[in-house]
Amino acid sequence: MTAPKRVVHLTTVHHPYDPRIYHKECLSLYNAGLDVTLIAQVDTETAQDKPIKHIPVKTYTSRFKRMIFGTIEAYKKAKTLDADVYHFHDPELLPAAWLLKRKNNVVIYDIHEDYVTSIMQKEYMSTPVKKVIASTYKYMEKFFSREMELCLAEKYYKDIYPRGKCILNYPTINENFINHNRNDAPLEDKLLYTGNVSHVRGALIHAKIPLIDESVSVHFVGKCPSDLADEMYAVAGNKKDNLEIEGIDRFIEKEDMEARYLSRNWLAGIALFPPTEHYMKKELTKFFEYMNAGLPIICSNFPVWKEFVETYECGIAVDPYDESEIKQAIEYLRNNQDVAKRMGENGRKAVMKYLNWHTEENKLITWYDQLTNQSMQKDRAE
Repeated sequence: MTAPKRVVHLTTVHHPYDPRIYHKECLSLYNAGLDVTLIAQVDTETAQDKPIKHIPVKTYTSRFKRMIFGTIEAYKKAKTLDADVYHFHDPELLPAAWLLKRKNNVVIYDIHEDYVTSIMQKEYMSTPVKKVIASTYKYMEKFFSREMELCLAEKYYKDIYPRGKCILNYPTINENFINHNRNDAPLEDKLLYTGNVSHVRGALIHAKIPLIDESVSVHFVGKCPSDLADEMYAVAGNKKDNLEIEGIDRFIEKEDMEARYLSRNWLAGIALFPPTEHYMKKELTKFFEYMNAGLPIICSNFPVWKEFVETYECGIAVDPYDESEIKQAIEYLRNNQDVAKRMGENGRKAVMKYLNWHTEENKLITWYDQLTNQSMQKDRAE
């Protein structure tokens, strides 16, 4: 009997139970019969009863130390495993992945972000510094990834990486969401935001919502730096009690986040981001997660986002800087709950039919088979 192909996923940046890396890609490959190992940071918060083998690397608070020492440690541990496939998830691991590439193995660079525009929107760096770093990254990426396969988490990345393979970050279908009937009770004056909380993801716009509509509370479920949480409470002023921030300085596990969707009869899921080149063309993962849970979406009116919610009839797009438009959208859903519930159901049906991880899982497994078979054929030919 042939031994299962050995696969190693590497990340020094993401949480070891990151939804895309662990819950989607690693578990899908494991369930398909592959021998899967994850090299990632030490987990200090979650019970260690997971099926995927986890080899920990040290967690650094210093970004510079992580990029140097974390990369070296990940490389050394990955090399000892002599894998058929190395699948890595962070730009800083490019040199290590380049060293791991051999003629008879496969190395995959999983591109989660448009890293050039991501660098250019970093608030803690000056514009000249950002330009130098972005230019250097583009050169390094081109050099190191020449013999690697590229895995793209977002459709528009294909414009940047024409040879890349799209394995989109659609949600896993949650049976609890399917069985959750939102028609049984009135919707509450509560808005939900899930995922990491940051300035560029609209934290301060969202924090202002209780001042725009005083009957509404906003609940954040995702990692939020404590200094940003303080800033958000300050923005909300005398309505700060209408903000609930769960995840201050800590990661929220996928299962816990999904439980929050079912904990209330939310009015809508929100994504009122300020306009940045990095996000304006993205179909946000949180869109699919809101839709999966049957929530209508209130989002910024970027052309791609507006077209998305209108195509699936699952939400309302507004100017994120126009308080009257935001208020009108909230009032419309509150006063037309049958419409709000129908929008949520439209979104859920779209996820069930088209926008789900099952379709991407099949693509991932088929792609792995093709790549490893090609690698074996090359090895035999030599």
